[in-house]
Amino acid sequence: MASPTPSLPESETGSETTASGAPRAGGAGRFAGRTVSRVGFGAMQLPRLAEDRKAALGVLRRAVELGVDHIDTAQFYGNGFSNDLIREAIRPEDDVLVVSKVGATPDDGPVHLRLAQRPEELRVSVEDNLASLGLEQVPVVNLRRADHGPGLRAEGDQDVDLDDQLAVMTALRDEGKIGAIGLSSTTIDVLRRSLPAGIVCVQNAYSVVSREDEDMVELCRAEGIAWVPYFPLGSAFPGLPKATDEPAVLAAAEQLDASPAQVALAWLLHHTPNTLLIPGTADADHLAANVAAGTIRLDEATLATLDAIPSRTGDIEIR
Repeated sequence: MASPTPSLPESETGSETTASGAPRAGGAGRFAGRTVSRVGFGAMQLPRLAEDRKAALGVLRRAVELGVDHIDTAQFYGNGFSNDLIREAIRPEDDVLVVSKVGATPDDGPVHLRLAQRPEELRVSVEDNLASLGLEQVPVVNLRRADHGPGLRAEGDQDVDLDDQLAVMTALRDEGKIGAIGLSSTTIDVLRRSLPAGIVCVQNAYSVVSREDEDMVELCRAEGIAWVPYFPLGSAFPGLPKATDEPAVLAAAEQLDASPAQVALAWLLHHTPNTLLIPGTADADHLAANVAAGTIRLDEATLATLDAIPSRTGDIEIR
């Protein structure tokens, strides 16, 4: 994939269509100073198609056809596999906002990655992303912290001061290697400390059954920061609830003739206007269903019922 073309003015692209002319999946949202479709695509599951590259490329091309112009990835997804696919499948004229992340690296452990939090590791990871994506600049790079939510916790030399990490991230931005900085797996205190660095997005685990970060969602809305939840349907980790098992979600799905997953995604889009989605899949039909969730309208009564679902997420560490 060649270097990203500058995003076109809304007068040229139209706020309701992507550069390819497709209706925006989920409508229009704002991210890092540009307009994107509110339903994007997460590339984490594409390595499941490592033995069928043609099918994997087809999923990415289908995403663009369906109005997706925001793709979330990382070098540690399949040890560069997802990035390599994006490089091949996404064309400059698609005007797709590619967002990657640093702070971890591939590993043979139970979650197939380990933390890489030291400043020199962050710089190496950005360089690896540039190479595998074939870009001169990664438009947005999220600093994956280890402060919060299900996942790894930093210890030893991986317990790095935030200021040291932000220093290298801003240096990389000043050098033109990244366009903007985001945060992932972080706390509201870290976000507040990071605001002077110009944070453009936050990625945390968040769903209709996992809403401990409500204060952070509101802070992001007040600051014009995109809220991009991962695990938007809850989590597959043992002990964490799933939105698709929730009785209120199931009832709404039956009423709306939709799937429970679509209702859970639609709730996120209705909850705050700064929410952007990156549901991941390796299946084209599942991709289409995720995009279709952006067309579901929830009335006030249904929203009130879903809003009343208690948040039940525990803070689980995985080592």
